[in-house]
Amino acid sequence: MKIKQGSSWRDVPIAGNILEPGTSAELKTGAWRADVKPKWHADRCIQCSQCWVFCPDVAIRLDDEGKVCGIDYDYCKGCGLCASVCPEKANAIEMVPEAEEV
Repeated sequence: MKIKQGSSWRDVPIAGNILEPGTSAELKTGAWRADVKPKWHADRCIQCSQCWVFCPDVAIRLDDEGKVCGIDYDYCKGCGLCASVCPEKANAIEMVPEAEEV
């Protein structure tokens, strides 16, 4: 479909179709992280996957078997939801200063 814009015509998708949907995979938001980040302790993790379920940035990494295997800091903004939903008996995720190595 063509529409007139100013003195020229241009093509516009019919019915407002989105031809190339956006994806957050292209937006590495880890640079937005404040002064803390989550640190995952594999030896404490009970594989409840609550951190993965609640992470708003899909920064919790899963292996081929669907088990938690780490945190993707390219996407983690340091909100702390993963640490807050981690079962107290496991305490597998703790928030640490950004400068600390993980």
